[in-house]
Amino acid sequence: MSATIQEETKKGQKQKIPLYQDVDGFRIPSFFPVETFKSALTYKPRLDDLFIVTYPKCGTTWVQNIIACIFKDGKPFQSALEIYRDTAFLEMAGAAGAETMKRPGSLKTHLPFHLAPWSSSAKYIFIARNPKDCCVSFYHHTENTPAYRFKDGTFDDFFELFINGEVDYGDYFDTLISWYEHRHDPNVLFITYEQLQKDVRTYVLKIAEFIGSQYKEKLERDEKIFDDVIHYSSFSFMKVHLNKLYIELGAMPKELIINNPHIPAGIKRTLLSGGYEFTKKNLKEVNIIRKGIIGDWKNYFSPTQNARLEKKFRERTIGTDLGDLWKDDMNRVLVKNSNHLTEDEIRAILHDTCDELQQEEAGLRLKEKHLIDPPCSAGQQ
Repeated sequence: MSATIQEETKKGQKQKIPLYQDVDGFRIPSFFPVETFKSALTYKPRLDDLFIVTYPKCGTTWVQNIIACIFKDGKPFQSALEIYRDTAFLEMAGAAGAETMKRPGSLKTHLPFHLAPWSSSAKYIFIARNPKDCCVSFYHHTENTPAYRFKDGTFDDFFELFINGEVDYGDYFDTLISWYEHRHDPNVLFITYEQLQKDVRTYVLKIAEFIGSQYKEKLERDEKIFDDVIHYSSFSFMKVHLNKLYIELGAMPKELIINNPHIPAGIKRTLLSGGYEFTKKNLKEVNIIRKGIIGDWKNYFSPTQNARLEKKFRERTIGTDLGDLWKDDMNRVLVKNSNHLTEDEIRAILHDTCDELQQEEAGLRLKEKHLIDPPCSAGQQ
């Protein structure tokens, strides 16, 4: 059973909601064909399948391009159709698209573990990103994609959906934790967006070795190929190149899509739905690839939003070492324009951000700077 959802009000307060659809209780973008999505859940992985798994906006496209460049000896994608042909987006392509995908290649999915096609013989690369930056990037993706009808939506609107697990693909923490539990499986490589950002060459080699030792050996043997992989998967290159390719895809005449035998049926239905018909024709304004930086959340989160997400992070990750993955961004107190806050409001923010905080010391420091580093010890998380 599926239902299309877009509400203008929620809980008595005016709130803009993107256009989603629910399929058997799971929320997906409105422009995904329902039958294609359902078929994706039934896909039986092949022995040589390589999956890129992320929650949305956690590095999917980045790793997709790294892997493609590894397979293609350092050469980038030449068209958006080549991207869909060589890297099947499982939920858009469906089981048929995954089965007919060019190999070697990779399948990408945003599904939590319990819904993802699983085989101990296939390989899975899971990329995790700190939830604050993920939320900001997901907001921009939703605002920039016409099919969501969220052009007038605000970050505050989106934050409420994100923290309550009401965006497409559901709760960030459900996906993160379900795959985190399998991080030690021999066929799973669990890495973070931030690790890749801070030491890209080391982690590209880790990815190559995980795919197959011959790929790592090739990169180590041929410095030019290695340098090309790094360059053509860099954000500076992808921001111009991939945005251009997606503009061309959005402007492609429908008859060319319909008559192209290389486009899987599920992808055709998605493209013909108008979900990727970008209204922004200027390359500089299209943000399939936007910033790709760490810490952009500080430009968007209010102190209260930060405290609320910190609290949920602690509650959902208790008993894990996930907090250690994002020491630079989690377990921190953010105060912007703090002069208007009362002492009680500051203490409420501190209380929500870290339990049993030494509030006298932290409260004084809050008045002096925007970011406390950190507000509480690791043992108090």
